[in-house]
Parts: sequence; structure tokens; C-alpha cells
Amino acid sequence: MTTRATVLHGSQVLAHVPDLVLSGSKPRREIAKDPALQDRIAAALREDADARGYLPNSIFIGTEVPRSLQDPGRPWWSEPPEVPAPDAGDSGAFFSQEEFLAALSAVDSVGVLDVGERAPGHGTMQATVVERITATATRKELIEPVDIPSRAGSLGRVGWGYQGDEALSPHVLLENLATKATAVLALNHLIDRADIDPASIDFVISCSEEAVGDRYQRGGGNLGKAIAEMVGARMASGFDIKNFCAAPVPALVVAASLVETGVASRVAVVAGGSLPKLGMKFQGHLAAQMPVLEDCLGGVAVLVGRGDGPGIRLDAVGRHRVGDGISPPAMFTELVFEPLARVGLSASDVGVFGTELHNPELTEPQGSGDVPMRNYRTIAALAAQRGEIDKEESTTFLSEKCFAGFAPTQGHIASAICLLPHILSSMRDGTLKRAQLAAKGSLFLGRMTSTSDGMSVLVEV
Repeated sequence: MTTRATVLHGSQVLAHVPDLVLSGSKPRREIAKDPALQDRIAAALREDADARGYLPNSIFIGTEVPRSLQDPGRPWWSEPPEVPAPDAGDSGAFFSQEEFLAALSAVDSVGVLDVGERAPGHGTMQATVVERITATATRKELIEPVDIPSRAGSLGRVGWGYQGDEALSPHVLLENLATKATAVLALNHLIDRADIDPASIDFVISCSEEAVGDRYQRGGGNLGKAIAEMVGARMASGFDIKNFCAAPVPALVVAASLVETGVASRVAVVAGGSLPKLGMKFQGHLAAQMPVLEDCLGGVAVLVGRGDGPGIRLDAVGRHRVGDGISPPAMFTELVFEPLARVGLSASDVGVFGTELHNPELTEPQGSGDVPMRNYRTIAALAAQRGEIDKEESTTFLSEKCFAGFAPTQGHIASAICLLPHILSSMRDGTLKRAQLAAKGSLFLGRMTSTSDGMSVLVEV
């Protein structure tokens, strides 16, 4: 007899790290060509209060609810908060740069980083989380360190993991540590909110974008186990799942499979933020005289196990096969409609659709458009074409079952998983029965194939 895998808890965090924007891949490369850009970027960075009160960030941590896809309230960035925004909500928590740097230092278990003594604050859940992990920090002499730039000098220094190994260069290590820190913060936050013993977790699966390794195994991985170690999950094993932006949904499917087959009782799926993508579209923001909005690292943690909660339907997993087309209609046919039809459902039976939820205010100024709107319109058009909704219902479909993007442009974080805490809340209060999460991955970016990938999963009560 199989045990139904359920989603027990979900948490997500945002770390506001404006100075680390200067270490993002695009800003760092462009500043190297034109050093004067550093001052222009620095002048356009937001203060903590503005980032904390920014509506998409508030939605991400659950102090606000997701907005309709057709929300007329934009631009969001031009509306400063009238009162200080809370730093924790129903979905997660917001961390300041100082708190994040304390966590970043704490997860440096081999001593390649020096950001000085950082005070995580006092009296808040965020501070408690950071203080707990700082006890394991390790210090040793750095190897040929480089400065981590900031608006006012340097945030600190990071050295080589092994001199001459490009996979262990200072910039790569900083990126990997940032991923580890945000994932640890997210999982620690979940453990605190759910009041569970971390030793009860059997596996930690990391679906972050960064590939941890050395020159011989550049993606050798197992950031999952490194994260488990930091949160005190001493009985857990771990591993990584890589699939570009799509990885969180396959990770949920694997987690549910481990539970349903009896291999594990509790599996944590975690995703840390992507430092290289900070400031990725800064040129469009500067040209539009906007703040540089890509200044936050996201982190996500989901606990899958046995118990009460929405179930993950493994009989309704959607997959993109090698022989499927890669046009948006072809992909969404396989990811959205084929798995629903397989179990006797249609689009009208699903209360919420989750797909890539990139915040459009981050993507539009650089010419990337509104990604969620584009995806959802494709799904609505296909639903009408298949006769699953009337053509006249398309507007209602978009307004009631789809949401405006609110996640940072870190693809795995913006994938449908960022909607999961909100879905859980709606399912628990009885206003939602069924939701489908679909994610896509751009495999062609790795230059090993010209195709894409994707997976979807159905969650229901």
C-alpha cells in the first residue's frame, strides 16, 4: 500500500543585498569595460526600507497576497511604503544585507570568506535563525583574496578554494556561498515556523542553479547535504537536481516519489538564490531611470512527507519529452493539458495555474516582456482551442486562475514553486481545491543541446 505524499510546509526568504549587485555577472563584466558604471549603478540601488516595502517582495514573503494578472496598479516601484513594512509574513521572511552577510559568513565551513564581524540583529525570528548558524563559522588565512565591492569601498574579501582551479575561484565561491546561505535561511525558517525537529528530515534535495564542484567535477554537487549539515538535519542525506530553471518541479516529484515508495518520511526541497543574476537587467533599469530592482536573492524551502496536507499527484506529472516541440504551445500542451487529460480533468477543474512568475518590472525595461502574461495567455488560448473553456471566458480565466509575476529574476526561484506557499494557504482555508505547477528549463543555454525541458505537477486536497 502506498502512502500519499503531501506538501507539509513551505517557506521562502528574500535577502536584500544591494552591494552584491556589483558582483552580479552582468554588472561585473560591464564595469570591467567601463569603470564609471559602478557609480551609476551604486546611485540607483535601493535602500532597505524601499526594497522591504516593494509590493512584489511583500507578496513573495506573504505580507501581501498575489495580484491578478491584469492588476492595473503598476508601476509598483514608484510607490514608496507609507509605513515600515513588516519583515515576516505568511510565506516567509525578509533579511537585510547585514543579516545576510552574517549568514554568508556562517555557512563558510572551510574559511574562504572574510566579511568581518556582522551583527544579525536581536529579538526577531530572522536574527534567531542567523545567530543559530553562526556558531559553525570557520576562519583561516585566505588564498590570494579579492575584494567584494560595495557602494562604499569593500564588503570584505573572498579567496581561492584551491589556487588556480577556476571552478574554485573567488567569484565562483562567493556565488556558491550565496546560494548556500539563502537556502539555509529558507530551510531554517521553515523548521522554525513548522516547529519540527531537523533530525526528522531524511533527505535534503537542492534544486539551486549554481553547480558546486572543482576543476575535475565542475558540477560535482551535493549542495543538498551541505545545507542539511548547516540546519542540524543530522539524520539526512542529500543530493542535487539540476534542470536549469525547471529544477524545483522535478525536485518535488522526486521528493514525493521517495515518500510514496517508503524510502523516506520527510524530504526537504530547497533552492538558494543566484548571485550571478543580481543586476542582470540593470541597463534597462538605468535607461528607464528606475532603481536597479534586481537587488534581492531568493530562497525557497518545501517539506514533503506523510501527514495532513495537499497531496502531490504522481499520476498527473507532466513532462516534456525529447520528441515534443519546443514552441510555447507545444510545451504547454504537454506540461498543462496532457497530464490533466490523463487523469480525466480539464483546465476548468484547476483553480490556480502556476508557471514562471518573473516580476515584469524587472524584465520589461530590458525588452524581455511580461513572461507570466505571455505564458498564461498561451495556456488560456490553448484551453479555448481545446474547448475546455469558452473563448469568452479567457479574460475570466486570466483574472481568476493566473497571477502577476512577483519573483526575482532567478529562474528556479521564479518557477512555479514560488507560488506554493500561497497555494497551501488557500487550500488550508478551503478556498482552493486544485493547483498545477509547471516549470520550463532552457537546456540550450548549456550548449549541449538545442532543446528545452519542462515538468509539471498537480497539487490537490
